[in-house]
Amino acid sequence: MTADLAYVVAGASLLLAIVLPDLLSRWAISAPMVLVGVGMLIGLTPLPDGLPLDPQDNRAVIEHTTELVVIVALMGVGLAIDRPLQVRSWRSWRQWSPTWRLLVIGMPLTIAAVATLGWAAGLPPAVALLLGAALAPTDPVLASDVQVAGPQTGGHEVDESDELRFTLTSEAGLNDGLAFPFVYAAILLATEGAVSNWALEWVGFYLVAKVAIGVLAGVVVGKVLAYVAFRSSNRALRVAERGESLLALAALVASYGVGEVLGGYGFLAVFVCAISFRSAERSHDYHAAMHEVAERLERLLTLFVLLILGIALTRGLLDALDWRGVAIGLALILVVRPAAGIVALAPWPTRGRGTVPLTRPERWTVAFFGVRGIGSIYYLAYAAGEDQALAQDWLWSTVAFTVVASVLIHGILATPVMARIDSGRR
Repeated sequence: MTADLAYVVAGASLLLAIVLPDLLSRWAISAPMVLVGVGMLIGLTPLPDGLPLDPQDNRAVIEHTTELVVIVALMGVGLAIDRPLQVRSWRSWRQWSPTWRLLVIGMPLTIAAVATLGWAAGLPPAVALLLGAALAPTDPVLASDVQVAGPQTGGHEVDESDELRFTLTSEAGLNDGLAFPFVYAAILLATEGAVSNWALEWVGFYLVAKVAIGVLAGVVVGKVLAYVAFRSSNRALRVAERGESLLALAALVASYGVGEVLGGYGFLAVFVCAISFRSAERSHDYHAAMHEVAERLERLLTLFVLLILGIALTRGLLDALDWRGVAIGLALILVVRPAAGIVALAPWPTRGRGTVPLTRPERWTVAFFGVRGIGSIYYLAYAAGEDQALAQDWLWSTVAFTVVASVLIHGILATPVMARIDSGRR
């Protein structure tokens, strides 16, 4: 493939990214499925030598590229959620009950189950734990078909009316950051040895302090930017009046940077920043404009990553895949995540106080649609840079297979299942 032909392929692929979402809206085919398929076809062409596809040789590039895609998606997801989270209101916290259940119950169960399967398949404990942690979070990038459409604006009270899509969206926004403590646990297990050597440090710093710092950084940055954009005494700083939507990019970069510099989890900081910013002037049209910028940038970055992933699939990324990786990947998608979700969302025997605002079909749908994606690749790339024992080719092949399997299975089922749920409501 010559450089000139590469421009043709890039242009055609970009056109696909633009037209596919609307073109495929009525079909059981998702845009990510098509983009991965196009990448695989490109991978069968005579590509130029030296194309950076080997994850072992290009780990840092993969890490930072996927990192950028995830933080852009997190900003878009945070701005899209209409339901407020008022810290001092117990009723507000209860409205997020399904999300907390999936995070506190569902995600640890998923990590434990996948890690146990990996250990039973002969993986070292640290590698098995990393596999569980990397594959546990649901993805805000590839799950647009089952998420909220975007922020509602206008002169009315803003809240979420679709509990199913709200639950999947808010879960994806938060669990990308909350999976990080378990990734660090795998790193510490590989580098420090026995759990007794680092257990207190992990609980105190990686599980509690870094989460709190990330949340606090997101709240502060979000509120400061919201004050400047909407209420600053200087007209030049009130960018909401001018509709300068590029503030979305400044917000995601600033919140991520502040969160990381202070020692917290940047992913959490970005999502919380978006939620905090969204809480100001909730019905203002400026939120929709900012969300559109984040969404378009996410689409472009996702196009690039999915094409490269498709190319890599036909260029050796799956060479180390064996029956263990296939079994674990399919078990996660078809058994582990659905079971963990059902357990997390099950009604509690407390005279109705433990119920969630989801019907039984909606609970089953939330449990099943735990889409795996770009975040899993990022976590694997990050951990591989911390210790060579976590940089196995088998891990790359297994994670890549699981992501592609999730894209196919969830992509095929998303449209008919969501249509059935919507028609059942009507």
